[in-house]
Amino acid sequence: MHCFSFDIETVPDVEFGRRFWDLDGLSDDDIGKAMMFKQQQAVGTDFLPLHQHRIVAISVTFRTKDTFKVWSLGDEASDEAEIVQRFFDGIERYTPDLVSWNGGGFDLPVLHYRALKNRIQAPRYWELGDGDRDFKWNNYLSRFHWRHVDLMDVLAGFQPRGRASLDQMAVMLGFPGKLGMSGDKVWDKFQDGGIKEIRDYCETDVLNTWLVYLRFEFMRGNLDEKDLQREYALVRSTLEKMDHEHLNEFLAAWAA
Repeated sequence: MHCFSFDIETVPDVEFGRRFWDLDGLSDDDIGKAMMFKQQQAVGTDFLPLHQHRIVAISVTFRTKDTFKVWSLGDEASDEAEIVQRFFDGIERYTPDLVSWNGGGFDLPVLHYRALKNRIQAPRYWELGDGDRDFKWNNYLSRFHWRHVDLMDVLAGFQPRGRASLDQMAVMLGFPGKLGMSGDKVWDKFQDGGIKEIRDYCETDVLNTWLVYLRFEFMRGNLDEKDLQREYALVRSTLEKMDHEHLNEFLAAWAA
């Protein structure tokens, strides 16, 4: 079995804002502020509609056979088209189960819009059973199938009022949670050239997601206590071998 947990980080699509509102001559910073101001005036929050987001980082964990990996797609110079293409290429190659936190409400719809914009094909992801009958009753798009598990949605019993944040859920379960960064800081960090910090933050988010998923699988009875501890040990040993500063910080917070 192949299993990906994934997370994306986004910034305002200032190219769209510049064209749609005829904002030629303004800086990216000013356009981003204008977009968020318009949204605040319209609905009372500056969180942009999903089609107005541009993806700047996608991080994944990959669990298969006896191995576990975590990384960010592409490199720091990769453009949006490349990292979105790599995400869907992974689905095309491995047909993995997907795990996310609010992926159904945010990450996947944004990925749909950006794949559309960047002319990216993703036939395996969009399979609904016409070409592969196994997907008729278990595909990536159905809210109640298991090929994509949106942990936030599932744990809330599919009830909006039951939803929790990943940060609070991770901390509740003894995992690190957010480490000095959050999604609302990504735009400022991106403008300061901090793409590495954004990618590092995205990787720790996806690690939190994976650890919550392991506890969920234990609750469901798909892992017993021995299995769970073995999975935790595999994550720890992988991060120790990678020996990256942000992953070492994650490990230290996990052990605390």
